[in-house]
Amino acid sequence: MRELALHILDIAENSVAAQARRVEIGVEEDLHRDRLRIWVKDDGHGMDEEMVARVTDPFVTSRTTRKVGLGIPLLKAAAESCNGHLRISSAIGRGTCLEAEFQHSHIDRMPLGDLAGTLYALVVGWPDVRWTLRYRVNDATYEFDSGPIKQELGDVPLSEPAVLAFIRESLQQGIAECQQNGAEFYGIAQSA
Repeated sequence: MRELALHILDIAENSVAAQARRVEIGVEEDLHRDRLRIWVKDDGHGMDEEMVARVTDPFVTSRTTRKVGLGIPLLKAAAESCNGHLRISSAIGRGTCLEAEFQHSHIDRMPLGDLAGTLYALVVGWPDVRWTLRYRVNDATYEFDSGPIKQELGDVPLSEPAVLAFIRESLQQGIAECQQNGAEFYGIAQSA
């Protein structure tokens, strides 16, 4: 994978496969401390301690469609190669939380990528799941929650073109403003 947003997509898809009804995604860019932290937390089936210990092995997967699971092992390798780490905590019946941290400025750190597009794809692909995003750059924060949107819409499906346009625009605008405001706080120029 060439960008971290695709890793987030892969992990979130694992959450859906684990029957999660709520998935929380967080991305924190602390430019002052030179850290980038990503986490995905769900309320899915969860894993026992043995599976948590084995999930970073590329030859272990719970999927029946293939015999290897490369997403988490590749993310772990990417984090560790950038002076970071990957942690997983899980409990059967209580869900899973995966956290990866990187040195933000590390030359080998892959770009964050299209975070708005990733969240949009998740909301559209699995509209019955409640998706939340907390994105922070320094002291600027953007939060998205599909729950209130669905509640406000009532019987109107998320697949309505006007709703899709609203969700896409909200994600793109909120993330862009957060990046701009967070970078300006420390006098850091944000490249377009």
